Amino acid sequence: MELKGKVALVTGASSGIGEEVAKTLAQKGTKVGLAARRTGKLQTILNEIKETGGDGTVIEMDVTNKESVATGAALLKEQFGSIDILVNNAGLMPASDIDTFKTGEWETMVDVNIKGVLNVTAAVLPELIGQKSGHVINLSSIAGRKLFKGLAVYCGTKYFVSAFSDIMRMEIGKKHNIRVTSIQPGAVATELFEQISDKTYKEGMEGLREQIRFLSPEDIANSMIYALEAPEHVDVSELFVLPTDQEW
Repeated sequence: MELKGKVALVTGASSGIGEEVAKTLAQKGTKVGLAARRTGKLQTILNEIKETGGDGTVIEMDVTNKESVATGAALLKEQFGSIDILVNNAGLMPASDIDTFKTGEWETMVDVNIKGVLNVTAAVLPELIGQKSGHVINLSSIAGRKLFKGLAVYCGTKYFVSAFSDIMRMEIGKKHNIRVTSIQPGAVATELFEQISDKTYKEGMEGLREQIRFLSPEDIANSMIYALEAPEHVDVSELFVLPTDQEW
């Protein structure tokens, strides 16, 4: 896909991978809808994008709220005329053992990591189908193909994203000329670890930074660009991206 002049919706764009992919797409000439709840942070990022010649808009969006998602997608289309790329990036990763019963965290992960992907996909996919073109990128994880103690619910949500992505590719790829990619990163330097309320697991996760060199959000953004810029007859259906020294 030629990215110049295209329009992309990026969820979870206020930090980490979402922020970096929005900036990278803008550098390629894509008009970017930066979607998240933290609009102040989004505006700062948009200002940086515009200072370097890019274009985009801030979209206040709660991916767990269908009305918020539908309104945000409609605003992006109204401003730029179309939506060509969807990056389902918003996600949470609390960690804890099952027998600590952090049920609120379980429910929040399901709401954001699963229902959020479904809500945004349902809002944007009809636009891509209508124009018979587009690309959907869903952020899964190494936890979407391997299992880890303390991440039972998180792994479940990311296994869902991996499965949903590939079945979406099967069902809409040839039929509607829409490509679908699941990105499955290993350890990445983002805010995910800050969401862990369990002290033991948080210390364990932070300790990994001393053992391996984490990927940067830019590394993951570049993997998305690779998939997006592939020739039209090529669907990079999965990308499993790990730090070189991540053995697990």
